[in-house]
Amino acid sequence: MPPKKRILAIDDDASICDFYSQGLALLGFDISCASNAKKARDFLKTQKPDLILMDIMMPDVDGITLTREFRADTKTADIPILVVSGLADAGTLNDALLFGAVDYMVKPIDLDALKAKIDRTFAALERRRKPA
Repeated sequence: MPPKKRILAIDDDASICDFYSQGLALLGFDISCASNAKKARDFLKTQKPDLILMDIMMPDVDGITLTREFRADTKTADIPILVVSGLADAGTLNDALLFGAVDYMVKPIDLDALKAKIDRTFAALERRRKPA
């Protein structure tokens, strides 16, 4: 059996973190949650997740800025980032993708749709890793 995929969720809303922790764990993922940019940075100093779920609107550092920061750091540049946000406007979506997110999902979150996006992201990564 392959090891569980590790996901870091970065969201300042405790209820969203609970949703991720319970729902994604039931789907077989190893899930950790960080409620702000500092906690996310601290986590990434010691662990490297297979995927990051990133909120956009957070009080200290917004998700677009944090995505840009992670893309610029060689230790985190290759971790796929899936943005999950309550913002559904084209500008935010464009910024998220422009600064390095691999996909975007609008809250409220449907667990099945989130799993499908996560699975597609991992499948795309596998295809890229395989020699032609």
